[in-house]
Amino acid sequence: MTKPLVAVFSGAGVSTDSGIPDYRGPNGLWRRDPEAEKLVTYEYYMADPEIRRRSWQMRRKNHALKAEPNAAHRAVAELERSGIPVRVITQNVDGLHQLAGMPERKVLELHGSARSVVCTGCRARGPMEEVLARVDDGEEDPACLECGGILKSATVMFGQRLDPVVLGEAMAISKACTVFVAVGSSLQVQPAAGLVGVAADNGAHLIIVNAEPTPYDDFAHEVVREPIGTALPRLLRGLHARG
Repeated sequence: MTKPLVAVFSGAGVSTDSGIPDYRGPNGLWRRDPEAEKLVTYEYYMADPEIRRRSWQMRRKNHALKAEPNAAHRAVAELERSGIPVRVITQNVDGLHQLAGMPERKVLELHGSARSVVCTGCRARGPMEEVLARVDDGEEDPACLECGGILKSATVMFGQRLDPVVLGEAMAISKACTVFVAVGSSLQVQPAAGLVGVAADNGAHLIIVNAEPTPYDDFAHEVVREPIGTALPRLLRGLHARG
């Protein structure tokens, strides 16, 4: 019997047990505090060196890069290691799915990665930790070492579009999967949330794991309101047993 292709669509709720708050969501810090939102808004960031200076200081003080995967991340990686085809589509930028053991090529980061930086000029990329070390050494607005251009976190800022290649791959997985598990996401941020509808329209068994109601609950075969750290491992073990 053909094994199911499981797509795991993960939002901020997957990482809260790792100590990472929801910054980007509809009720997250970036939405509640206009001044904080400027630090991650592309137009402001590119136009104002003071915004960039404050943004680098914010990232320097952010402990998200020191976060460790939790039970939910590990459960996804364990399902993949069991032999069931798994693909992760994540709204998170923390890289914790990969740290838990998911192969890099099987994780699509819709909003990019906070563990890397990218030059807005020549598109050169590098590790975030190396640039933060330069900030520690006194560079308030570190420039690209390749071309002198403006560096930014390799995340999708407000005012930027999602990478069309990554979004296209996520769309293809959503159409092809047998099971689609949406976990820890309010499913209100488009176009990412629309992937849930794509999966449902193409016959996937839709499971939603979230503390609060979502716009897609009525389309789901299963809706789970229990804490993610216990509910997701149990749910994925059940998929392994059925697979």
